[in-house]
Amino acid sequence: MRIVFEGEEVGEHRLDLVVADEIVVELKAVKALQDVHFAQLKSYLKATGLHVGLLMNFNAPTLVVKRVVL
Repeated sequence: MRIVFEGEEVGEHRLDLVVADEIVVELKAVKALQDVHFAQLKSYLKATGLHVGLLMNFNAPTLVVKRVVL
């Protein structure tokens, strides 16, 4: 996904999933979600201009899903 700042392209993010051009889904396989994972998703949301993200951790006995809203 292209990142534009003040009308100029400044970089590119490789997102795990974007659903319906509205929701960023970040997939993880870690022991436990940490603040850095939430910060990464918030950074993606700010950079894309989207407002809703899901952080999913598959390395747990049950799937962990956290919703992040800017």
